[in-house]
Amino acid sequence: MSWTVYILQSQKDKSCYTGITLNLKNRINFHNLGYSRYTSAKKPYELIWYCVFNSKKVAIDFEKYLKSGSGIAFRNKRLIK
Repeated sequence: MSWTVYILQSQKDKSCYTGITLNLKNRINFHNLGYSRYTSAKKPYELIWYCVFNSKKVAIDFEKYLKSGSGIAFRNKRLIK
Protein backbone atom coordinates (compact mmCIF):
# COMPACT_ATOMS: atom_id res chain seq x y z
CA MET A 1 0.00 0.00 0.00
CA SER A 2 1.44 3.37 -1.01
CA TRP A 3 0.78 6.59 0.88
CA THR A 4 1.04 9.96 -0.84
CA VAL A 5 1.93 13.25 0.82
CA TYR A 6 0.76 16.12 -1.34
CA ILE A 7 0.69 19.90 -1.54
CA LEU A 8 -2.21 21.70 -3.15
CA GLN A 9 -2.29 25.38 -4.00
CA SER A 10 -5.50 27.37 -3.91
CA GLN A 11 -6.19 29.11 -7.20
CA LYS A 12 -8.27 31.62 -5.23
CA ASP A 13 -5.58 33.04 -2.92
CA LYS A 14 -2.42 30.98 -3.68
CA SER A 15 -2.30 29.50 -0.16
CA CYS A 16 -1.04 25.93 0.26
CA TYR A 17 -2.60 22.86 1.84
CA THR A 18 -0.58 19.77 2.79
CA GLY A 19 -2.23 16.38 3.20
CA ILE A 20 -1.84 12.62 3.03
CA THR A 21 -3.90 10.03 1.16
CA LEU A 22 -4.02 6.57 -0.36
CA ASN A 23 -5.71 7.79 -3.57
CA LEU A 24 -4.41 11.16 -4.78
CA LYS A 25 -6.81 11.66 -7.70
CA ASN A 26 -9.89 11.04 -5.53
CA ARG A 27 -8.55 13.24 -2.75
CA ILE A 28 -7.95 16.21 -5.07
CA ASN A 29 -11.50 15.81 -6.41
CA PHE A 30 -12.75 15.69 -2.80
CA HIS A 31 -11.08 19.06 -2.10
CA ASN A 32 -12.23 20.67 -5.34
CA LEU A 33 -15.84 19.57 -4.86
CA GLY A 34 -15.87 21.29 -1.46
CA TYR A 35 -16.31 18.17 0.69
CA SER A 36 -13.50 19.13 3.07
CA ARG A 37 -14.64 21.75 5.58
CA TYR A 38 -11.08 23.08 6.01
CA THR A 39 -10.39 23.63 2.29
CA SER A 40 -13.83 24.30 0.81
CA ALA A 41 -13.64 28.11 1.06
CA LYS A 42 -10.45 28.31 -1.00
CA LYS A 43 -11.26 25.96 -3.88
CA PRO A 44 -10.35 25.23 -6.61
CA TYR A 45 -6.98 23.64 -5.93
CA GLU A 46 -4.10 22.61 -8.14
CA LEU A 47 -1.63 19.85 -7.26
CA ILE A 48 1.83 21.39 -7.09
CA TRP A 49 3.88 18.63 -5.41
CA TYR A 50 3.58 15.05 -4.19
CA CYS A 51 5.73 12.19 -2.93
CA VAL A 52 4.82 8.50 -2.54
CA PHE A 53 5.89 6.48 0.52
CA ASN A 54 5.70 2.73 1.17
CA SER A 55 5.41 3.30 4.91
CA LYS A 56 2.35 4.94 6.49
CA LYS A 57 4.40 6.05 9.50
CA VAL A 58 7.07 7.73 7.37
CA ALA A 59 4.38 9.47 5.29
CA ILE A 60 2.57 10.74 8.41
CA ASP A 61 5.83 11.93 9.94
CA PHE A 62 6.79 13.78 6.75
CA GLU A 63 3.34 15.39 6.48
CA LYS A 64 3.63 16.59 10.09
CA TYR A 65 7.08 17.98 9.33
CA LEU A 66 5.81 19.86 6.26
CA LYS A 67 3.13 21.48 8.46
CA SER A 68 5.71 22.65 11.04
CA GLY A 69 7.48 26.01 10.89
CA SER A 70 10.74 24.56 9.58
CA GLY A 71 8.81 22.28 7.20
CA ILE A 72 6.95 25.26 5.71
CA ALA A 73 10.30 27.01 5.19
CA PHE A 74 11.69 23.85 3.54
CA ARG A 75 8.55 23.54 1.36
CA ASN A 76 8.81 27.16 0.21
CA LYS A 77 12.55 26.95 -0.50
CA ARG A 78 12.89 23.43 -1.95
CA LEU A 79 9.55 21.98 -3.05
CA ILE A 80 7.53 24.82 -4.58
CA LYS A 81 8.40 27.94 -6.50
